[in-house]
Amino acid sequence: MLFDFDAPISRENTNAVKFDGRQYYFGTKDVIPAWVADMDFAVPECITRALQERLQHPVFGYTLYPESLYESIIEWFWRRHGWKIEREWILMAPGVVPSLFAAVLAFANESDGVIVQPPVYFPFFSAVTTNRRKLILNPLREIDGRYEIDLEHLEMCAQQGAKLLMLCTPHNPVGRVWTQQELTSVLNIARKYNLVILSDDIHCDLIYPGNTHTMLGKLAQPGDRIITTIAPNKTFNIPGLGLSALVITDAVQRNAMKQAFETLHVGNTNPLSIAAFEAAYRGGDEWLYELMIYLQTTRNYVSDYLLKNIPQIKMTKSEATYLLWLDCREMGMSDSQLRDFFIQKCKVGMNPGKVFGEAGAGFMRLNIGTRKAAIEQILLSIDDAINK
Repeated sequence: MLFDFDAPISRENTNAVKFDGRQYYFGTKDVIPAWVADMDFAVPECITRALQERLQHPVFGYTLYPESLYESIIEWFWRRHGWKIEREWILMAPGVVPSLFAAVLAFANESDGVIVQPPVYFPFFSAVTTNRRKLILNPLREIDGRYEIDLEHLEMCAQQGAKLLMLCTPHNPVGRVWTQQELTSVLNIARKYNLVILSDDIHCDLIYPGNTHTMLGKLAQPGDRIITTIAPNKTFNIPGLGLSALVITDAVQRNAMKQAFETLHVGNTNPLSIAAFEAAYRGGDEWLYELMIYLQTTRNYVSDYLLKNIPQIKMTKSEATYLLWLDCREMGMSDSQLRDFFIQKCKVGMNPGKVFGEAGAGFMRLNIGTRKAAIEQILLSIDDAINK
């Protein structure tokens, strides 16, 4: 491999939330961090080179989005996903989470409902409740360790005054890559009940072999109301730079999102984010190819180790992302006991499943976006705590 994902890189004392936030989040620094959804790998050289080139200029004033940035988005999604995006469809945004909040403001009044599908990334909930909209839950169905969208229940939810559906695709934390058939069924319900869909596709490039990610926006027909959130942040490990983009085919919805961002006054960016964003989409293909080989090997290692040594913990089959959803219900602990067990006995810091909604009770989310030696240490620590 051209890229050394086994290289140890110390992130301590760099103000990294994942490492330097352990005392605050877990009550101790003495845990192996496997929680926050960023990776411990060095970014591709094309990104650091682009940043270094921009740093040669000593002024960092207010910055416009260059046309080359839009071109990099269009080229990437055509090359990687076969989606022909028009320049006018793209709206730059300060991040995916701010886009969730903006979408709630743009498309739902205080008396309106917003549908989310737990267990799901926790800002989906806060985007609704913080803005005092009605939270409508459409829990995913777990069938033999695999999750599906409950389409019948989704249609019932759509009849409860819902205006917006927040779709996580690929899904964080359960790792599903929704099939084109599943997405088409969701889209048909949205058409029937005039729902806006916010499709969070930030993990769309972290897909394991044997699965195909379909961009929901690619299925759009005239009149469909789909806001697709995209960014290289998770893919290329640059979430701290914050920039993202929205792809919105409908001009009315695009203007509504523009107005929401103006209301929140979150339209400014910085030149370093732009440089990194564009460089990732222009030069990151080979690095990403090798990253996915490495992550797949790690994912398979975790699955095999648990089956052989810790059968009480079952790994939900992950089709995408570097986040694994671990079913710990057979351990017979409450959620608070489970969290304390992993922190105090295993010395491993993971996200408790319940932060992703009540449907996450009894689960933990494990971040494998790190070198294999760290994953081996995590599994050995859990093994020792449970079996010895």
